[in-house]
Amino acid sequence: MRFETKAIHAGRQVDPVTGAVTTPLHLSTTYERSADGSYTDDFMYSRGDNPNRRSLEECLTALEEGYDSVTFASGMAAISSVIESLPQDMPQRIILPDDMYFGVLTLLNETDIGRRFDIVTADMSNLEDLKAAVKSEPTGLIWIETPSNPQIKIIDIAAVVSIAKEAGAVTVVDNTTATPMLQNPLALGADFSLHSVTKYIGGHSDLLLGAVVAKEDSPMLQNLRTWQHAKGAVPSSFDCWLALRGVQTLSARMSVHCSSTKTIADFLNQHDKVETVYHPGLPEHPGHDIAASQMSDFGGLMSFKVKGKAEAALKVANTVKIFTQATSLGGTHSYIEHRASVEKELTKAPDTLLRLSVGLENVQDLQEDLEQALAQI
Repeated sequence: MRFETKAIHAGRQVDPVTGAVTTPLHLSTTYERSADGSYTDDFMYSRGDNPNRRSLEECLTALEEGYDSVTFASGMAAISSVIESLPQDMPQRIILPDDMYFGVLTLLNETDIGRRFDIVTADMSNLEDLKAAVKSEPTGLIWIETPSNPQIKIIDIAAVVSIAKEAGAVTVVDNTTATPMLQNPLALGADFSLHSVTKYIGGHSDLLLGAVVAKEDSPMLQNLRTWQHAKGAVPSSFDCWLALRGVQTLSARMSVHCSSTKTIADFLNQHDKVETVYHPGLPEHPGHDIAASQMSDFGGLMSFKVKGKAEAALKVANTVKIFTQATSLGGTHSYIEHRASVEKELTKAPDTLLRLSVGLENVQDLQEDLEQALAQI
């Protein structure tokens, strides 16, 4: 089956009891044991497994063309579980992008994970920088985020995987921004593909969920399963149901996200009050050629720097009328955010940078909204 068909059918079947086409919502936390002590379909207690969670994991595995998926209560629960699942017999050294997602930076600074692991950063858009970091000491895991958030850097997944394999390191790709519709890290050799399902896969800003898809069976995958069950960082049945509902329209939604974002990027790229536009669909973007080779389209996330100082960027964020000034991305609504204000002293974002998650509104309305906001600075 092709992607669009898998998004609708994988992990689902017509309900044998009622004939319902839509997967029923199963809220039960416990299941009846048979006379011989066994359980129907091995469902015993919802922390261990649940029909809605199983359906979602099967669907995500099919979309990423992987071996298995493990879902968690949030994207950050998935991220922390991946890091902690690194086997003890591997080097406890992790290389992360220098412009990593802010939630990961917070995880490293505010929890014991940052103290238990040797954390190193590298500019992974510069392969020589990564090679130098890998050669300095034995490395267990290399974390890839492409396109990055919010600076929209592009990393050559296949090239980084090659470096990692030579060093004996595991590779994890945060595929949240690209989605499995636009990019398949496992086909490019990565060991794991990670998603904040909250974003584009869910697609409606109404659920919280994370997922890790494995290329093949491994001790690290088994650790993830153990972490999921033993630590109880499991998604709710309803959030799994919502994610299954949302993923059915992922292809259609991404088509609009990508088209509208490219239109907005082209518009801002020629605006006299905009200094720089960060979108890999622009030919002048330093990662354009790599993105074109490993993505089927360029995504719905972009950033731009306003000319002037931080006050000018904040003015734009505060005077838009259709864009909502809010955190998160990947929903039907368009969001704008001044990341430096959110991330404060830990930020890597320039103070004139605004991040846009372009939604599903009419693109002309969105363009006119940005035009009127920029006219006020």
